[in-house]
Amino acid sequence: MRTTVTLDADVRRLLEDAMRRRGISFKQALNDAVRASLLPAGARRERPFVQQTYSLGAEQLFPWDKALATADAIEDQELLRKP
Repeated sequence: MRTTVTLDADVRRLLEDAMRRRGISFKQALNDAVRASLLPAGARRERPFVQQTYSLGAEQLFPWDKALATADAIEDQELLRKP
């Protein structure tokens, strides 16, 4: 359905922010916003969280699972070195 609406300036900014953040069209941003506000809370479909991962390249020689222990050891050495 095609219709004309008048948006308040703050609503326009919110839609433009959503368009930029999500890389979607004005139509999609507006439809999503209206749908989200009119559906009952239990009926909303939320996208599952997906964690992005990145390759660190070749084999890492530093034991990253021991990073805090390593930092503590370095700090201890520095404290002992100072008079």
